[in-house]
Amino acid sequence: MSYAIELRGITKRFPLVLANDNISMRVKWGSVHALVGENGAGKSTLMKIIYGMQPATSGEIWVDGKHVQMHDPRDAIRLGIGMVHQHFMLVEPLTVTENVILGAEPTLGTSINYATARKRVAELIKQFNFDLDPDDKIEDLPVGLQQKVEILKTLYRGARILILDEPTAVLTPGETKELFDFLKNNYAKSGNSVIFISHKLHEVLEISDEISVIRDGKMIGSIPTQGATPETIARMMVGRDVVLRVDKAPPRPGEVALEVRGVTVVGENKKNLVHNVSFNVRSGEIVGIAGVEGNGQSQLVEAITGLLRPTSGEIRYLGKALSRPDAAKVTAAGVSHIPEDRNERGLVLEMSTQENLILGEQRSKDFCGPLGLLKLDVIERNAHELAQKYDVRPRSASLPAGRYSGGNAQKLIVAREMRKNPKILVASQPTRGVDIGAIEFIHKQIVDARDQGLAVLLVSADLGEVMNLSDRILVMFEGEVVGEVSAAEATEERLGLMMAGVRPEAKTA
Repeated sequence: MSYAIELRGITKRFPLVLANDNISMRVKWGSVHALVGENGAGKSTLMKIIYGMQPATSGEIWVDGKHVQMHDPRDAIRLGIGMVHQHFMLVEPLTVTENVILGAEPTLGTSINYATARKRVAELIKQFNFDLDPDDKIEDLPVGLQQKVEILKTLYRGARILILDEPTAVLTPGETKELFDFLKNNYAKSGNSVIFISHKLHEVLEISDEISVIRDGKMIGSIPTQGATPETIARMMVGRDVVLRVDKAPPRPGEVALEVRGVTVVGENKKNLVHNVSFNVRSGEIVGIAGVEGNGQSQLVEAITGLLRPTSGEIRYLGKALSRPDAAKVTAAGVSHIPEDRNERGLVLEMSTQENLILGEQRSKDFCGPLGLLKLDVIERNAHELAQKYDVRPRSASLPAGRYSGGNAQKLIVAREMRKNPKILVASQPTRGVDIGAIEFIHKQIVDARDQGLAVLLVSADLGEVMNLSDRILVMFEGEVVGEVSAAEATEERLGLMMAGVRPEAKTA
């Protein structure tokens, strides 16, 4: 039997790192094969080897029963392999047709045969039932349709094996459903194959026929999807049992701690990035903000945490508005912030663990003496205590922050922010790029913070995370809050409609 792709003993060594260790895997024709593993497990490296972006140190790649050599992506494309990256590679001012044919333009003499190209693109759109127009400009398309253009690029080049890296990260639930319908009931059903990379276990179980799990660069095993459970897959990924849902008692909300009133943020192009947003968060509750990334959530969080000043509106912390607020004043008002980009905003990667764990408090009496000299012994002891309490590994006070895995780096930030004894916690994408074991831990910390009486604002592009943790949920679309539901009322369908811009009143009209 020939397989769409067969990997035999693939090993990839980098200086000091063994990214892939003797990995073997088979992908059947006409199937969706999911590849899962924690961050840093080696999934992306393996896919880059298959797609010719990196050479393997050793091992063999077989495509449709033939041993092949991959020197660059052109070899993969010639063999019928296409890859849709997590971050799209489209030229926004160009049309759908122009993007699809870019680099593979049909010619007529010395000119591009645009008529032939457009006809072929239109045929593919019709064949695969994509809701696209060949003449639409990319900049006018929503994210879900932009992804279909990326898929169309691979189909135009004759891809029979499609690799998708975290394809639902920027999609609404409705767009995700459309993608899955295409992959399973159209593309794979026609005899083609899909390699589907995702960390969302419920999606893996919904879309795939077979699941392969990588841990620490090694292939742990491949199992049929039928009969598999999230717990089974998580155990294979982590090597132990993992609690995938957070048990939390009903909230006991108290006084309003965070008030946002009519906040607007105007961007450099004079466009409203945040438009007239109002809501409040009470002590003892978690308010989640859902929405596809890029709908104003980042700018709203930056306004709340003092990283930018809103164009208009007011933000009150524990009943008080700040004059000319900045990050230091907001922190002093009782706010802690877990930023969405830990490397850019959360940590100084070159600095040590103990130095990162006092950022923002380095001038406080706890860590600084009367002459302005740091209390080095206290700072080191603080690092050891927090590393122990928050299970940061390795437990080294001197290790540079850049040497930690994503999960442990995030634990450092959570430890530092919770040590400040805040009254308000703003957690933005708190588990992005974090392994399942660390997600379990961080979720527990967020719920514990609520139960200790903190007002928690949770912003996440992961709808499951928002639904799992929140007591109330707001949905943002194009800079506005389009609706609010309680956790008890929230369903994926209802939130998905709001994430696509459908206001609750429009739904019932």
